[in-house]
Parts: sequence; structure tokens; C-alpha cells
Amino acid sequence: MIQNTFIFLEKIGKGLENSLWQQGIKNWDDFLKARKIGGLSNARKLYYDRQILKARNALYNFNSGYFQRIMPKSEFWRLYDFFKEDSVFLDIETTGLSFEDDITVFGLFNGIETKTMIKNINLDYKILKKELEKYKLIVTFNGSSFDIPFINKRYPGLLPNIPNFDIKSVTNRLGLKGGLKEIEKKLGIKRNKIIEKFYGGDALTLWRMYKATGDDYYLDLLVEYNEEDIINLKAIADYCVVNLKNKYLSTSYTFK
Repeated sequence: MIQNTFIFLEKIGKGLENSLWQQGIKNWDDFLKARKIGGLSNARKLYYDRQILKARNALYNFNSGYFQRIMPKSEFWRLYDFFKEDSVFLDIETTGLSFEDDITVFGLFNGIETKTMIKNINLDYKILKKELEKYKLIVTFNGSSFDIPFINKRYPGLLPNIPNFDIKSVTNRLGLKGGLKEIEKKLGIKRNKIIEKFYGGDALTLWRMYKATGDDYYLDLLVEYNEEDIINLKAIADYCVVNLKNKYLSTSYTFK
């Protein structure tokens, strides 16, 4: 989808982007090959050519950070198809909602396996930083409002300078209202019978019960709760990106 996108170019919004598609300018190569494009002056066309060449160079060099600088955050979903194999699905649990609180569980899912780091057990921020540097795209749910600023405030420099595809930024466009658990239910995504009854505040309760009793039962539930969050993020991301593409198809053209 990213190579079909022109939204990163100055003064090109969704309306003009759709106009380009309807003119048969389906992707970056089409744009570069076209001698003239309706609605664009020759000077503006040449300027955009240079910007597209820069973007193409960044893409082929897997420099996802370049697009973090030039694209609106709400459009980071367009990067997902290209960087899917290099994406990490991330979710944290904390001791509270204030930036004075701390992270209790840091969960990562690379599409194949999960990695869970737990405060005072195996949460090593040097190892975590090295792990995160493997990825080109971070996928979260409400991460741009909570997880990412929380991590950046408490542990500056931990996260790599790459885009965060916040799934919540696109769910409303598809009529998927509510939080992660509500959306999972609408999409028929099942959880463990015990875990599916939990909500955000319950994660903190489980941590407090574990700290108070030392009983691994509560910690195991907390870890499972976090793991199901990050695994289900992938299913929801896949659903949203496919359906957003279909939504654009209905008013434009067939993507390659």
C-alpha cells in the first residue's frame, strides 16, 4: 500500500490522492513515468518526482524511520504491508497510569513468538533495547496515547526511531468502536475463558496480588493476559489493513 500512497507529499490530501488514482496514477512508478498529471503544474510535478524518489530510496533501504518524519501518524497503517515481517506488536502493563509509575510487564510479539519481560524477574532494558532495534514498525492499540509516551517518558532512548502503527487510529473508520476487548468480540477473536473476563484495571490487580502473596498463579495470569493482547493485535491489524484497502478500492482502483 505504501507505494500506492501520495499522502506524504506536501499539499496532497486524500481528495487529491484519490484524483490521482482515478487518473490511472496507481503507484509511484506511474507518477514518475507520467509526463503530465491533471491538477499539477510542471514545476510541482517535478518537485513531487524528487520527493517520491527519496521515499523509494528510503523504502528499498528499509528505512522506515524516514516515513515517520513525512507521513501523518494516522496514515502509518499504509506501511504495514511492506514492513509486516519486520513489525513488532507491543503492549505494556504498568503500576498505574501516571508517568511516575513503572512498567511491570513488557510484551512483544513478532508474528511467530512472544517475548515477555517482567519487572524484577527478567526485564533488562539493555537486552530489550537491542531486541527492539530489530524491527521497522511498532504496532500497538492506543499506543500513541499511552504505551509509547509512557515508555519514552520513563525510559528515554529505549524505543527505536520508527513509526508506531496505532490500530486505534483506524478502527473507527471501519465502524469498530470501543476498546481492544470489544473489538475482539466483534471480530470473533476468542480468549482463554478466565482471561476474557479481564480488562485493563485487572492487570494492575493481578500484579498487586502477585506482589502481596508471591503466588505465581497471579503472575501467570498477568503474563497470559498480556500475551493474548499482543497476539490478538496482529489479527486485528491484518483485518483493519485489508478492509481499509478494500474501502479505498471501492472508490478508486485495484491495487497491484
